[in-house]
Amino acid sequence: MALRPLDNTLPLASPDGPKKRAKISVTAATVTPRDSGINDENLVVLAVTDAVEYVASEDLKALPDPEMKIKSLMERLDSKDWLEVCEALNDARRFALHHASILLPMLDKMMMVLVRSMKNPRSALCKTSIMASADIFTSYGHLLLSPSSSPTTMQQEAFDHLLLQLLLKAFQDKRFVCEEAEKALRTMAASMPPLPLLQKLETYVAHKNPKVRAKAAVSISDCTSKLGIEGIKEFGLRKLLQISADMLNDRLPEAREAARRIAGSMYMAYTGEEEEASPAESWQSLCTSSLAPISAQSMIRIIS
Repeated sequence: MALRPLDNTLPLASPDGPKKRAKISVTAATVTPRDSGINDENLVVLAVTDAVEYVASEDLKALPDPEMKIKSLMERLDSKDWLEVCEALNDARRFALHHASILLPMLDKMMMVLVRSMKNPRSALCKTSIMASADIFTSYGHLLLSPSSSPTTMQQEAFDHLLLQLLLKAFQDKRFVCEEAEKALRTMAASMPPLPLLQKLETYVAHKNPKVRAKAAVSISDCTSKLGIEGIKEFGLRKLLQISADMLNDRLPEAREAARRIAGSMYMAYTGEEEEASPAESWQSLCTSSLAPISAQSMIRIIS
């Protein structure tokens, strides 16, 4: 059974040093009548003494009794208490890093929990879920899209939603969330097979939001640098060349810079295979035969 679509609509394929540990504490606060001008019966008392810690992956320890702990994990992730959900997400990270085989059967559900938590207005919960997604990629990235691992349809759909959320969070207004999402996207590109990931990212370069296009272009650049000429040919040499040419004219500098890196990776891979002509001539011939004249000239100038 297919997963229910979430709030954000996925784009159509058609064009259109030292370790740091940050800590956020929510401490008790009292509003007094003198400060607020309200009656005693309307006093608002906030008394939340719990704290959320952002624990680096390398500082997460194995669970002492993982087989027992896994039984209550999903229930804790569904809690109405967001602090409890944060704690459960950190336990999910421990499962991913130290007990991967135990969490694997519920990986699709886990990714959907991450999607839901990323949409939560509480920044602490959002950031914790993004950190969890990076650990999921580290442990399961080789399985999520690889044909040899036969990922389920539900896993692939869950990954689609997770990818979209990370692209959206990578440019949101809270910098510490934005930076964590960018880090998770880099971990994704480093951990997953580049060709199937590139095929997933392809649709986002036509997204209506220019910031999503820019973040997708950065991830495409990371994938292209890992492909080599055979992987580029399998994806489509001229198709990738067109993507790069289109992004060169995008609104945001980040997208244009990513397009230059994509072109540079293609140039190195393509000209390294050609032996008859000079590298510059081979690249020029490829561009002029694959692109409109104006786009071809732009791509040629990147390398010259």
